[in-house]
Amino acid sequence: MRKETAIETKPSDLSRLKIDWKNTGRGSAPRRSRRTLWIILLLVSAAALLIGLRAFSGAAKTVDVATVGSIAPSQSVPFLNASGYVVAQRRAAVASKGTGRLVELRVREGDQVKKGDIIGRLESADVEAALARAKANLNVARSANDQAKAEMDDAASNYDRKKSLREEGLVPQADFEVAQARFRRAKASLASGEAGVRAAEAAVRAAEVEVENTYIRAPFDGTVLTKNAEVGEVVAPFGSSTQAKAAVVTMADMTSLQVEADVSESNIEKIRLGQRAEIALDAYPEMKYEGVVQTIVPTADRAKATVMTKIRFLNRDDRVLPEMSAKVAFLSEPQADQGNKPKVTVQPGAIVLRKDQKVAFRLREDRVEMIPVETGGPLGSQVEVKRGLAPGDRVVLNPPENLAPGDRVQIK
Repeated sequence: MRKETAIETKPSDLSRLKIDWKNTGRGSAPRRSRRTLWIILLLVSAAALLIGLRAFSGAAKTVDVATVGSIAPSQSVPFLNASGYVVAQRRAAVASKGTGRLVELRVREGDQVKKGDIIGRLESADVEAALARAKANLNVARSANDQAKAEMDDAASNYDRKKSLREEGLVPQADFEVAQARFRRAKASLASGEAGVRAAEAAVRAAEVEVENTYIRAPFDGTVLTKNAEVGEVVAPFGSSTQAKAAVVTMADMTSLQVEADVSESNIEKIRLGQRAEIALDAYPEMKYEGVVQTIVPTADRAKATVMTKIRFLNRDDRVLPEMSAKVAFLSEPQADQGNKPKVTVQPGAIVLRKDQKVAFRLREDRVEMIPVETGGPLGSQVEVKRGLAPGDRVVLNPPENLAPGDRVQIK
């Protein structure tokens, strides 16, 4: 008979049979998986949202914009454009009348001067000395003339007395002839003395002119444009010396400014004297000046096949300067009928064809909408819009082919 052996179990042995979940890692796996899943879902959602926003918004197209306007029947409209320059019709290169060293210059660029104002002065010691000598010679001539006059008076008195006595037979003929000869010599001396005085006076005036010629004066009211010489330089009249400066300053009468614009020979028949025009300077394109055709030069430029026209400013201001570039829009005559309502106009480049239909792209905030339009005839540089647009509407100018309704745009 087999004997069974009893095994004694202790509490310390049972504790070894417990599972340690911290060391196995099975408890942390579910939490890590859930966190990874949430991160992936957030990334996918963000990417989808970004793609959706890009698809919704689209890239903005850069465009030019024009504003729809209106023209009343009584208004003039441009029908011909020309380019030119602002030119002073009264302009002078002011030079000295004599040759000398410039010792004084009283003006600078931009100064306003009146006719006769002194602009500069040349050295004048030599001509002032000549003037003093001429005045001294005049005094000598006058003194000699006074002596001749006194001699003349005495000789005349003696001659008259001897003549009376000779007629009475109280003096011999020889004494009378001596008195007569003396009178004639005194008369000749007096004439010579008077001529000497006149010559001396002329010499003084000539010397005074030489002194005056050392002053350089403004020939008319105007503005100094450029300063061409400096103090210490030798200046001379035009063409008198190759080693000296000619013009000291250049000045212009700013009230004589006009735009000189070339008009093609084929269009010159449309221009007439007194015709109204609108002038825009490249320097200030937003400012429009009123003008009128002052001159049509009676000769053509054979090389350019153009005729020069001169347009006078009616409302010039101080911003208008000589040699500025300008654009001239010649205006038509106003229509006689004042009762018609204003016509809606827009630049021709705002009207395009889409599927054989004339349309314009009108701005609504930063997007465009395509508007069918009906146009009329040209009105100067504009075109009439009979239907579809209203004054004040902003439309895309020269819209690109790929521009579609709802596209976002950005104004240049």
